[in-house]
Amino acid sequence: MKERGADERPARTAEEAVERLRAALRGVGVVLPSLRVDPLSVSAEDPYALVDLGRCNLGVASRLAAALRAKAPEYAVDSRSGRLGEVMGQVGGRVQLRPVGGGREWDCPPDSVEPAPPDEVLRERVRRLNRESVSSAT
Repeated sequence: MKERGADERPARTAEEAVERLRAALRGVGVVLPSLRVDPLSVSAEDPYALVDLGRCNLGVASRLAAALRAKAPEYAVDSRSGRLGEVMGQVGGRVQLRPVGGGREWDCPPDSVEPAPPDEVLRERVRRLNRESVSSAT
């Protein structure tokens, strides 16, 4: 079983959650000045404190939206064929997958999409880079 890193495990306290969020946002160039633990939600009776994201100006909101859109690609396996692909989106109730590293997209029913094992994604990316380096050397 894989050990979780400090950033992958659930926060133990509301303050820890806020600090992790603040650090992650800072890492993508976003500062929410009012980010804090909501003081009204912290009580001995209720163990589920809320995080108050606060208010921000339009520039910060735009940077936050851009950072969320720029997340790392998701990879999936089409269980019908065993093909590995990058999830490009959904159109008409079907998931669009594209070969790792580029190529022609194909549609897949949502019930045939399975999460891709990280080692398979890495293997496919290395294969693709090897193919590209060989073809560019000739």
